Amino acid sequence: MVFNGDLECLENTRMDRHSFHRLCDMLKTTGRLSATRNMNVEEMVAMFLHIVAHDVKNRVIKRQFARSGETISRQFNKVLNSIIRLYDDLLEKPEPVPEDSTDSVWKWFKNCLGALDGTYIKVNVLAEDRPRVQLLTLESFEMLVFRTNGLRVPKGFYYLCDAGYTNGEGFLAPYRAERYHLNEWTEGHQPNTPREFFNMKHCLARNVIERCFGLLKGRWAILRTKSFYPVKIQCRIITACCLLHNHIRREMPIDPLENELSEVTSGQGLDGDVIRYVETSDIWSTWRDDLAKEMFNKWRGARH
Repeated sequence: MVFNGDLECLENTRMDRHSFHRLCDMLKTTGRLSATRNMNVEEMVAMFLHIVAHDVKNRVIKRQFARSGETISRQFNKVLNSIIRLYDDLLEKPEPVPEDSTDSVWKWFKNCLGALDGTYIKVNVLAEDRPRVQLLTLESFEMLVFRTNGLRVPKGFYYLCDAGYTNGEGFLAPYRAERYHLNEWTEGHQPNTPREFFNMKHCLARNVIERCFGLLKGRWAILRTKSFYPVKIQCRIITACCLLHNHIRREMPIDPLENELSEVTSGQGLDGDVIRYVETSDIWSTWRDDLAKEMFNKWRGARH
């Protein structure tokens, strides 16, 4: 499953052998994962990764690993808890876009911390726990996940969000009733106004989070189907998948799954009903207008 080559390791665990062994080392040290008399750490981790990568059931793993169902469940939870202990090491710390950024998309959004959106992951929730279970995820411009729950925005910084959010302090939304989606800028169509140019660049920047959600769900099949783990375990599995995503991004210079993922061109959020309670202000709206004009004038000046 792991030792026969990188291709087999990628297929079964979603990472190459170097990344797999690096993860095992981190889990042994920071994650405090230790071998048992009958199972080494590498087998525990391979079993866990195979389950979350392919959403296979206990009975399938019993045949593949020749282990009892009780052993599989116990080791799955041990590895899960150890991965969560890597939270501080693998969760990306948000860094604002620097003043001297030369990125063709992000250079327009100085002090931006990343993109904000939400996605639904099917979970099996007991009736008393059903008011709402949501995942709020933020992505840096390098497609690393850096937060999966509560949100605080430092003064003077902001996140890019979709048109469903109110444009307010800390949350920069596109203009409504203006062209926005990437497919509206194909076939030589160019922005004619500051608002259109702002929306085009905003959409290009936010595309990172839609690609990241595509990678997360494409890589970990357990996020694509309803899970029957207890809800607290389901939430920990989601967090673990995000941390493993970051580990792969850091350790694998070439990610085959990312190469296979077609470019997301929607510009709409992946889901409609997410957290959107932000108070707007005239000051913030004026700042967005000034930014749009500055961006448009610089772009138009560079073309002439």
